[in-house]
Amino acid sequence: MDMKVLVAYASKRGATAEIARKIGEVLRQEGLDVDVVPAKQVSNPEEYQAVIIGSAAYMGMWRKEAVNLLKNNEKLLSERAVWIFSSGPTGEGDPVELVQGWRFPKAQQPIIERIKPRDITVFHGKLDPDTMNFFEKAIIKNVKSAIGDFRDWNAITAWAKDIAKALKK
Repeated sequence: MDMKVLVAYASKRGATAEIARKIGEVLRQEGLDVDVVPAKQVSNPEEYQAVIIGSAAYMGMWRKEAVNLLKNNEKLLSERAVWIFSSGPTGEGDPVELVQGWRFPKAQQPIIERIKPRDITVFHGKLDPDTMNFFEKAIIKNVKSAIGDFRDWNAITAWAKDIAKALKK
């Protein structure tokens, strides 16, 4: 049976979408059949043997469309090989440390525990003030978030290669 992999993502301004596309690219280079699709456009997850779900995280919460994908497909996902990623923290250092050990939204923790993903990770994100409205800029300034692109493409590539290795076993 051919291994078909879904990389579903929820992105507000495109940075998480770029991470998802990179994961898909690496998996394809490793010989896997991969679809990279926005979470809100996933229509038939049954056709995939493995699923990677990622979302931008803002103030400790995932985007609604990623949460809906988890909730609406919980039983199916519990029967598949699943990996989860979040993107968001900016600044230098370990992204999990930057978010005080947070790896996944607390509200979805019961679903995640039932799905039992093979791995959950957090990637650095990107903050571009040119894409933000006045309110968002005020919040970023107030919480003193670092501005810039902090995504670690080597870490993203390595994670995707680890997934490919696990799927090929």
